[in-house]
Amino acid sequence: MILGNLKVYVARDRTDLRKAYDGLGFLVQESLRMDPLSGYIFVFFNKKQDKIKALYWDRNGFCIWQKRLEKGMFKLPPIIDSHLQINLQQLQMLLAGVDIKLLPHADFKNYVIN
Repeated sequence: MILGNLKVYVARDRTDLRKAYDGLGFLVQESLRMDPLSGYIFVFFNKKQDKIKALYWDRNGFCIWQKRLEKGMFKLPPIIDSHLQINLQQLQMLLAGVDIKLLPHADFKNYVIN
């Protein structure tokens, strides 16, 4: 179950998305210095930024969600540190093609993209 107030962490470094549960979990621990069992969503992009994988722990096991764009690329804001923290609504907007760096810094708790 994914709750609306869940923290989302986007990795700065581009990732070989052939990695699965163990490989992505290792990246969370070693590159992001976080706990993959925390329940947060950890997001990884490939070099071309046309593919995404998200890893999260859901009560009794890891889940992976992925998406591949047929055209174009995801619009990511610059990431200075090892990761960028966003909220679930910002992730939804990013996946819908919205350039989240152009959005005003506001609370998007009631904004849902279907």
